Amino acid sequence: MSDTQPHATTHPELEQALRMSRIAIEATQPVLEEGRFAAKAVIGQPVVVSSRVFADGHDQLAAAVCWRQKGDEGWRRAPLKRVDHGRDIWQGQFTATQVATHEFRIEAWWDVYESYRYELSKKHAAGVPVGLELTEGRLLVERAVQRAQGETRAVLDDLLHRLDSAHLDDERVSVLLAHETAAAMAAADPREHCSASPIYPLEVERPLAQFASWYELFPRSETDDPNRHGTLRDVHKRLPAIRDMGFDVLYFPPIHPIGRAHRKGPNNSLQAGPNDPGSPYAIGSEDGGHDAIHPQLGTLEDFRELVAAAAEHGLEIALDFAIQCSQDHPWLKEHPGWFSWRPDGTIRYAENPPKKYQDIVNVDFYAEDAMPDLWLALRDVVWHWVEQGVKIFRVDNPHTKPLPFWEWLIADIRARDPDVMFLSEAFTRPAMMARLGKVGFNQSYTYFTWRNAKAELSEYLTELNEHPLRDCYRPNFFVNTPDINPFFLQESGRAGFLIRAALATMGSGLWGMYSGFELCESAAIAGKEEYLDSEKYQIRVRDYHAPGNIIAEIAQLNRIRRQNPALQTHLGFKPYLAWNDNILYFGKRTADLSNFVLVAVSLDPHNAQEAHFELPLWELGLPDDAHTQGEDLMNGHRWTWYGKTQWMRIEPWHLPFGIWRFSAGVSDPDLK
Repeated sequence: MSDTQPHATTHPELEQALRMSRIAIEATQPVLEEGRFAAKAVIGQPVVVSSRVFADGHDQLAAAVCWRQKGDEGWRRAPLKRVDHGRDIWQGQFTATQVATHEFRIEAWWDVYESYRYELSKKHAAGVPVGLELTEGRLLVERAVQRAQGETRAVLDDLLHRLDSAHLDDERVSVLLAHETAAAMAAADPREHCSASPIYPLEVERPLAQFASWYELFPRSETDDPNRHGTLRDVHKRLPAIRDMGFDVLYFPPIHPIGRAHRKGPNNSLQAGPNDPGSPYAIGSEDGGHDAIHPQLGTLEDFRELVAAAAEHGLEIALDFAIQCSQDHPWLKEHPGWFSWRPDGTIRYAENPPKKYQDIVNVDFYAEDAMPDLWLALRDVVWHWVEQGVKIFRVDNPHTKPLPFWEWLIADIRARDPDVMFLSEAFTRPAMMARLGKVGFNQSYTYFTWRNAKAELSEYLTELNEHPLRDCYRPNFFVNTPDINPFFLQESGRAGFLIRAALATMGSGLWGMYSGFELCESAAIAGKEEYLDSEKYQIRVRDYHAPGNIIAEIAQLNRIRRQNPALQTHLGFKPYLAWNDNILYFGKRTADLSNFVLVAVSLDPHNAQEAHFELPLWELGLPDDAHTQGEDLMNGHRWTWYGKTQWMRIEPWHLPFGIWRFSAGVSDPDLK
């Protein structure tokens, strides 16, 4: 074991100290682990950057954020402003215009002219003679002219002329203190003692990485007869309905050939009948592996046609990337060294206690024969589907595979096509879920599925808005999955489904649902969060027009999201006071306050709930007795609110939530 201290302090020698920067740049954000990982951003949206910048003495400083696409030579710059003098916090923003890896850094320097302006303004205001200071000011402008070029030089030449033609000191002071003079001098600033922070990475992604609605279905169930296997061509007829509900992403569980060895029967039984389709997660048969399509679903050409048809409806196809094999997978014969074998020649099946998966086996990433061939083969599987038009992958249980593998694979794929995105399906410890975001996953499943009470929902949504999660972890609020039939939905009826839909759609820019949710399907295996007659093991025929469905409400929730930018991200959540523990009341707003939405969700699916609540008038800079405008975004009703404290009643048999656009405005006597 080494005796080296990993954080031992080293002190500079004199020659080093003489060359060291006098300006400190600290606590820069958004930065993950000192730049080890890239923070996340979205093309066309401002990246807010902050840093603590200070130096010795009283001279004024200036700072800027510099950014560029990785690989470019030149930097672009935007100014930072000191927003907190007491803590020396500077802030600014820039907007990336390419989906690609970017990098940024902070620069800070002595602002000689601003220091001069500060001193001149104080002395002049105090009535102190400033003749010498005016001479100094003219010399500063004169030197700046020699450095400047183009329009800046022309402005400074004009300033010199105005200084020379002025007859009174007050006129010269006015010229030297003018904002346009400061701007021209800043443009010609030599940036003395300029210091730079380290360079930090930033992953700029397309808007769908932050704002999207996912719909999951099994293509084999797109049939009107449980004895007839659905096909990819059958999915075409569902596309208009999925589009009309407002979804952007249509996600399929694995569509590959399914093994027969140890095939599961209905309800995860160990014995399958001759016509039982098996679990699609038991990937691989004599018909092929991860790069093939189950023959009963159709052909590769059928798949490409479906991708194109979905695009015509504004939908992207997402595929499941599940790194596991049935015992019939071709790889077991072609590459036995990619797997771990027992001494008796058998292979261990997969387990996730208490669940057992006798029909699948896992690869061994660090087996001698697997490095690097297995890694490359899995990368090639992903790229194969990218070449078929797939740009989104939902990854099954990534937390059970090596982090270095994911960091390499995602970077490799996105270097070829930066539009490709990965959703992490990892329900595990928080540190691992965050780490998966850091190594490159664009989105993640979350604990939302199990957050039902007001306090835990508020706490969780707040946590997702705080550093470091806000910079590395984009939550996708799935309300159900084929694996998860939440206890809340099993006993809450139609109102419960509406409650969870409202929480998901309003709480995050990303949400998803597995088909059947719109029909309020909830039949469960007793005592478990598992669906009775699970679609993972059998074909399930549905009547999407069945009475009691919530299709119209889902469509309206997605419409509201599209029309209100404040709802297109999980960021910006802020809980407000509602005096009832059964009502979660919160707001979301854009930075410029042009879009402000208030949401009140009753967490009780059975009983009416009432509460007094506060309108956040202070957020709009309004007094407690101000009047504001409200609009119910579910039905279009509008009214005027008077004062800060209001009252609500939510009846779950009508609608268990309210979504209101909130704004200041002139009172309209017709609005009640």
